[in-house]
Amino acid sequence: MRLGLALGYWGRGPSPAHLELAREAERLGYDSVWTAEAWGSDAFTALTWIAAHTSRIRLGTAVAQMAARTPTATAMHALTLDHLSGGRMLLGLGLSGPQVVEGWYGRPFPRSPLTATREYVDVIRQVLRREGPVALDGRFHSHPYAGEDGTDLGKPLKPITHPLRPDLPVLLGAEGPKNVAQTLKIADGWLPLYWSPTRYAEVYGVAAFPEDFLVAPMVRAQVCDDVARGLLPVKAMLGFYIGGMGHAARNFHADLMGRMGYEAEARHIQELFAAGRREEAVLAVPDAFADEIALVGPRERIAERLAAWRAGPVTDLLVTAPDMATLRVLAELNEGG
Repeated sequence: MRLGLALGYWGRGPSPAHLELAREAERLGYDSVWTAEAWGSDAFTALTWIAAHTSRIRLGTAVAQMAARTPTATAMHALTLDHLSGGRMLLGLGLSGPQVVEGWYGRPFPRSPLTATREYVDVIRQVLRREGPVALDGRFHSHPYAGEDGTDLGKPLKPITHPLRPDLPVLLGAEGPKNVAQTLKIADGWLPLYWSPTRYAEVYGVAAFPEDFLVAPMVRAQVCDDVARGLLPVKAMLGFYIGGMGHAARNFHADLMGRMGYEAEARHIQELFAAGRREEAVLAVPDAFADEIALVGPRERIAERLAAWRAGPVTDLLVTAPDMATLRVLAELNEGG
């Protein structure tokens, strides 16, 4: 099991610790570093900055939002950074949800998410393989554009720049069972958001994975003496994703929490968050749920729990850690295992 460093997206501004953490992760032997985006900083610019200050560590987006760019624009970002970094790029994509897609990007959320995702990946594959002009008679991502408001002057094109790697890995963030099943067929890897090392099969409805397929869940890790205190950042993240990232009637993160056995708690968190009672929403996240998907506590406790993650199908554990000491402990424990 390889280790990756998950930096996420910026808050109010850029974190001065991110580059330092990335360079330390590379020194410690971490295989990859990952950036994200929501409705603020973008994933590719920060990753390019890290690429310029590192030499070996692989560079991933977890995730770049599909609504933010056309599939050809995303492919351009990926092939450009892959060249500049010497072939270190890993392209992680996510569909996001209706609130973000329509509220931030000003685009309709696709009525058939599976079809939209499949077409998006298809176009990216065509760009990277560069076997001919990009052509797709699609419902959401037709190339050339075939809408009634078009000029009918578009023609199929293939990239001017020759991609460095036609098989650049494409990973998908997927939560629903149907989305996960499609991911196994069309992608090179999967980026689960909440991963239970003992219940992943029943939660996601999958127990076997294709050969050489990347399974790369994120995990919040912190070496500390007080487990309850260490879980507070995990609960804050869950409270925001479940309560604030999505509508009460359509929230993929809340639905996933429900499938993990906490449906009533998920709805309660949503109600508290919607009422502006955000601190209460965070505290309403069950410790058991936060602990199941995290690696928090003394070194010995983390070592014991890490064994369960290593025993399953995880190929790349993407660690969100607040300090370098935790990064070092995870590297030592993973090497020792």
